[in-house]
Amino acid sequence: MRNKLVIVFVLCALSLCTSLVAQELLNWPIDTVKGEEVYRYKVEKSIGLYRVGVNFNVTQADIIRLNPQLNERGLHYGEIILIPTGRPVVKPSKVEQPKAEEPKKVEEPKKVEEPKVEEVQIVRSDTVILPPDCVIEVSDTIIALPDTSTDNRELIELALMLPFESKHTKRSNNADRMLEFYQGVLLALKDMQNDSVRFRLRVYDTERSERRVIALCDSTELDNVKGVLGLVYPIQIERMATWCADRRVPLILPFSSDDRMEDKPYVLQFNSNDQQQADSLCAWIEQRDVHCVAVEVREADMTNYARTMRKRMQAHRIRYSAMPLRDLINDTADYVLDREKENIILLHSDRYQHIRMLIPHLEKLQSDGYRIRIISQYSWLKEELDIPQVYTSLFTSEASRDDYESQWGTYFNTEHVSVTPRYDLLGYDLTQTLVAWLRGEKEHKGVQSNIRWEQAGEGGWQNCGIKVQVEK
Repeated sequence: MRNKLVIVFVLCALSLCTSLVAQELLNWPIDTVKGEEVYRYKVEKSIGLYRVGVNFNVTQADIIRLNPQLNERGLHYGEIILIPTGRPVVKPSKVEQPKAEEPKKVEEPKKVEEPKVEEVQIVRSDTVILPPDCVIEVSDTIIALPDTSTDNRELIELALMLPFESKHTKRSNNADRMLEFYQGVLLALKDMQNDSVRFRLRVYDTERSERRVIALCDSTELDNVKGVLGLVYPIQIERMATWCADRRVPLILPFSSDDRMEDKPYVLQFNSNDQQQADSLCAWIEQRDVHCVAVEVREADMTNYARTMRKRMQAHRIRYSAMPLRDLINDTADYVLDREKENIILLHSDRYQHIRMLIPHLEKLQSDGYRIRIISQYSWLKEELDIPQVYTSLFTSEASRDDYESQWGTYFNTEHVSVTPRYDLLGYDLTQTLVAWLRGEKEHKGVQSNIRWEQAGEGGWQNCGIKVQVEK
């Protein structure tokens, strides 16, 4: 009898739990997508695809069918995904049919157009305002900039490949930077087209997918492309670099800083690589009678540049004292400092929180009579950092930005919100640099950067126009 009571109790508990779960699921918004009733579920913390399927009593394949982007990257906390309810759509069809009966011919084209409009809105997300003549869908798009002149001009076809995250319901801040870069590209092409040349731009959302790049390289889509701009992830760069070498097409990398350029003869890298920056800083130190102190951080927080810097200091035979970060934070750093010389503190981290953490302790040491200068790899000089010193890569140009800002406002019909760094300026300069390269020019004076290409042995090309600057 007792066993029967236990079984009854367990069954009741399971029934109650099931009803509670079902009740909880019903609280998620319900919508109809392509004739199927779905939940709009906001992904919670620490939950995987398997657990979502169990909670909603659906298979993982059904979830991926409605959310194909999950195949590439998995679930992201806070994003909205679609989950089938498993119920037939009854009520919506009964409500919509009376409205649709009279204007049948009008409704049919609307059903065809709606998905395209939705996709463009997701891509744009009101972040980038493009000129009215260019209705652009970021994924797999060809853009012929509007013109009123004749068609017998030289046509230069370019490709832009960046992770715009157009398929993501909620994009990252990195995607917004890519779109800002894209704005600069459009403005550059608009400024360069004239009576003798016109441009066609192929725009591809590469996401993080190597397969995406491989598919493009194996297709005929890029056959007429004269130059490629973009790509971020090393595995994509390797594949596209091979394609460009086979066809002798230049590939400009805006963001990467690869030290191995020997096997990439048609790659042009904008950023200084780690060894360039380390050698520049070592040369600056060698010219001064200073005492060097290297602040060591956890290996996980140490950048590749910091590791290169240690090697280059040894190669330059620069003597330095090593000090753990905790000693500086615990105000026990005076054992390694020199009161007679200026103390150069090298922070082997580019994390902004580390820099901010050290400020009060450095100020205390300065008040105690030590001459302190902190040097950290921080990439943009015009970032407002309240620290005694910062080692930066300085993008210099004698050109005025006033004309650029005026054109930007006219072209996009809005005022640019000034944020450092300006990725639109980078896109503008590198697009013009790519066209200049196609004309045989190895140097270009831009709005933000003076770019000068030098070949790394018999391999790719490195920009040597970026000046490494320590003095503010």
